[in-house]
Amino acid sequence: MGEKKFFVIIAVVTLVIFLGGIVLVSSSSSTTLTTPQVAPSQNAKAETQDSTSFDFGNIIYSDPKATKVFAIKNTGTETLKLFNVKTSCHCTKANVTIEGSVSPDFGMSGLSDWVGDVPAGKEAKVTAIFDQTYHGPQGVGPVTRFVSVETNDKGTPKITFTLTGVVAK
Repeated sequence: MGEKKFFVIIAVVTLVIFLGGIVLVSSSSSTTLTTPQVAPSQNAKAETQDSTSFDFGNIIYSDPKATKVFAIKNTGTETLKLFNVKTSCHCTKANVTIEGSVSPDFGMSGLSDWVGDVPAGKEAKVTAIFDQTYHGPQGVGPVTRFVSVETNDKGTPKITFTLTGVVAK
């Protein structure tokens, strides 16, 4: 009788551990954001309207945050999809405006399931916001920051915008 009881207890404990593992894995995967899987398009065309780099020159520490707007036009015949917007530092944020609708702010960390649709012939505005006070008063000197945007354009799957300047007191 004691041996049977021991095997039953082992079986129950094993079952509880197994089911607990399944619950843990399924609950963590359902709350984790994943980057969108966007199929490339032969007929969506992402064209930057100006240079993909910008030099702020001197960025005065006490001034408002330094901001630059870049444009991406869809010169193709299918919808251009913009996604996986990232910045190179926590001091920089970016958002995308498409036909008056503004995306959430994106930064350096985290994943987003946001996808912006730019209709054929229309334009998206990528706003980069650099907070020169983020690193404190010791964060003066030359800076280079990046904002990247992935697209479904087969020929231009990723666009990187470069921001430079010198933070000064």
